[in-house]
Amino acid sequence: MGIQIINGGFLTTIQDMGRYGYQETGMSVSGVMDTRAASLANILVGNDTNEAVIEITMMGPTMKFTEDEIIAVTGGDLGAKIDGKPVERYRAVLVKAGQTLSFMGMYGGSRAYVAFAGGLDIPVVMGSRSTNLKSKVGGYEGRKLGTGDEIAFRAPASWLPHMAERVYGLPSYGAKEWTLRVVMGPQDDCFTDKGINTFLNSTYTISNEYDRMGCRMEGDVIEHKNGGDIITDGISFGAVQVPSHGNPIVMMADHQTTGGYTKIANVISVDLPVLAQCMPGMKIHFEKVTVDEAQALYCKEKEEFDALAKRLNTPVEPADDEQAVAIA
Repeated sequence: MGIQIINGGFLTTIQDMGRYGYQETGMSVSGVMDTRAASLANILVGNDTNEAVIEITMMGPTMKFTEDEIIAVTGGDLGAKIDGKPVERYRAVLVKAGQTLSFMGMYGGSRAYVAFAGGLDIPVVMGSRSTNLKSKVGGYEGRKLGTGDEIAFRAPASWLPHMAERVYGLPSYGAKEWTLRVVMGPQDDCFTDKGINTFLNSTYTISNEYDRMGCRMEGDVIEHKNGGDIITDGISFGAVQVPSHGNPIVMMADHQTTGGYTKIANVISVDLPVLAQCMPGMKIHFEKVTVDEAQALYCKEKEEFDALAKRLNTPVEPADDEQAVAIA
């Protein structure tokens, strides 16, 4: 078998890197909110970075393992424990059949990820295992996980090369203010010079209206030239919409495919994981960068992931005393 969900938590879903190629039909991409944390979780357990993971938002679930499995927990510190003992994040860990993984608290960040070596036995729908909650497509029956759900592993747990080295440095989520780098456009010409200056030099507060679809912020009003409405066009993950009220809304993983509000900028890919871990009340600043700078940062992160995966997955013979880290 695999895992049994004892308690589903606040919002626990199956996600991968998203469902691409269907936005023209109105189907959102969805996928993980924190691509960095999810990618690292998969790399640590020997998976492809696009393998489906469990995404946990704020108050986490409790799940019982019915088979041995190697997992990695990444992202925010939501108090992961195996049979009541703390689990070190960003490390490959062996969970034994009969043990229970639970999440009991919020100590930094708002979303955690669990990757399973070999992956979860979730059907591929339109090229992805991601859950689209609005359309009720993908994941586990198109919905969040709940009590009584059972998910099988696609492959049995086995020894992985370099188990003792399958660890990655812990990120810090302790700051209350964050800077998000943006590429300006595509409708930055719809704003006055004063409006652009306000956007790039003000501090915005994340409101309570923050979910997988978008993050609404409050602060100084961003001035338009002729209002915030445009002919509807496409929307991307990280697009910063500014309706006529003048406050920014950053589009997140479950964003709609099109929209009719001006988009002043787009948060760059490598900074979206920062916003994914933020909570209402936190402060945000926007900093302008060029397309070339954004692409260079993306390529640097990709090279980092590729190098880590290559190092960890180089075949070696297991030493007699080398075992997965287990919580006894």
